[in-house]
Amino acid sequence: MVDTRSSRGGRAIRRRRECLKCGKRFTTYEAIDHVPRQVVKHDGRHEAYDRHKLLMGMVTACTKRPVNLETIEAAVDRIEERLEERLEKTGRSEIQSEWLGEQVMVELQHIDQVAYIRFASVYRKFQNLTEFMDELEELTEASGEA
Repeated sequence: MVDTRSSRGGRAIRRRRECLKCGKRFTTYEAIDHVPRQVVKHDGRHEAYDRHKLLMGMVTACTKRPVNLETIEAAVDRIEERLEERLEKTGRSEIQSEWLGEQVMVELQHIDQVAYIRFASVYRKFQNLTEFMDELEELTEASGEA
């Protein structure tokens, strides 16, 4: 083990580890299991919340971009903190998939604008170039790059 620290607002322990054979470093998390969180999909189906699925969606959007995995993991940590706060407020154990998608877009917009556009184009199901250009214009205005 290389490093241990508190993570996710004290709800988990983050450990940096190193393989004794190859020397490659990786991160593990230890957390208390809570009531299973459910994601309500837009068609009404319920699916178990999966941190890995959220993480991989963001990793895919950031492919071939100058964004490291630790930055993405920190963004997922922030999303999960907001998720826990929201669920605690409502007293529920389920969240709408649209809310999660919007949280991913908020984080990606701050991390990498190209990754944000990639994710938005799939998440918002752009049907044509006009919808894509409208999103780019909004992003440009928001960042002050007019």
